[in-house]
Amino acid sequence: MKKTISCMNIDQEILYSFGGEKVIYKAKEFIFKEGDYSQYYFQIISGKVKLNTFTENGKEFIHNILGKNQSFGDPLLFIEKVYPTNAISLQITEIIRMPKDNFMQMLKSNPDISLDMNMCLSQRLYYNNLMVRNLALADPIQRLKGVMDYLKSYHDGDCQHCFPIELTRQQIADLTGLRVETVIRTIKKMVNNKIIKLEGRRILY
Repeated sequence: MKKTISCMNIDQEILYSFGGEKVIYKAKEFIFKEGDYSQYYFQIISGKVKLNTFTENGKEFIHNILGKNQSFGDPLLFIEKVYPTNAISLQITEIIRMPKDNFMQMLKSNPDISLDMNMCLSQRLYYNNLMVRNLALADPIQRLKGVMDYLKSYHDGDCQHCFPIELTRQQIADLTGLRVETVIRTIKKMVNNKIIKLEGRRILY
């Protein structure tokens, strides 16, 4: 069976052949909650999914926003740990959901997929480490670049000013530990330095 994979995007026919099923989630619906045990591999057909956590006082911390052809939840299938985040649909979202046992059988039957997955997980870990390092820096430009590099690492391609940052200024502030006013000023500097572009209020990195 031929496979096509593009950094955690497994060919849909393979997913369905190993027991994957299409599930539709409403806007703002929980796909899983922090503290749940991992049971499925998830791959987005259409829509958007937010990975987040909440502090004790209810403040939201966004870890990532994922879209078409991206997967999530897969690292937890290899270890007996609970989810460290929530996964919430931001709009009507179609997802292929595959049970853990089926997922493992698919990898055993397709070792090339397993190898590609290991490479992608290593890439995620690498960029996650870079983001954590940059968040410790005082320079707000480097903090924002660290977050944007991390988000962009989930996508194919390395073109300049083509990747949309699907976060509000407030969400960027929450993610970087900066004040909203600082984020706004820093975005203007990054535009002037040609690090990013703006289309209206949309940031392109």
